[in-house]
Amino acid sequence: MNRTTEFVLGLIGGIIGFFAAILALFVGGVDAAFSESGSSSITGLGWSAFVFSALAIVGAVVVKSKANLGGILLIVSAIGGLISISMFYLISFILIGIAGLMGVFRKDKSNESTGS
Repeated sequence: MNRTTEFVLGLIGGIIGFFAAILALFVGGVDAAFSESGSSSITGLGWSAFVFSALAIVGAVVVKSKANLGGILLIVSAIGGLISISMFYLISFILIGIAGLMGVFRKDKSNESTGS
């Protein structure tokens, strides 16, 4: 079955996630600049969100050939990104989460019985 919807949603969500991670890295850098200790935990969380966004793009590519595996990768990346940088990742969470759920739960038309 053609999984174009999951692919496009995952890809767009991953790209938006990259921008959100870059924004979190910027905020973490500003926080580190004004902090007395000279470091910020937001920077580390921004890097983890960057990794989860890359995982989302990988999941979006994989969902076309192996729907369950790609869907699980997308769900993991959506939840991980949301935990990492919270509200920065909200739009990506929604897009990647929908793509992941569609990858896991949507059935192929060839497997459905038309039953009479």
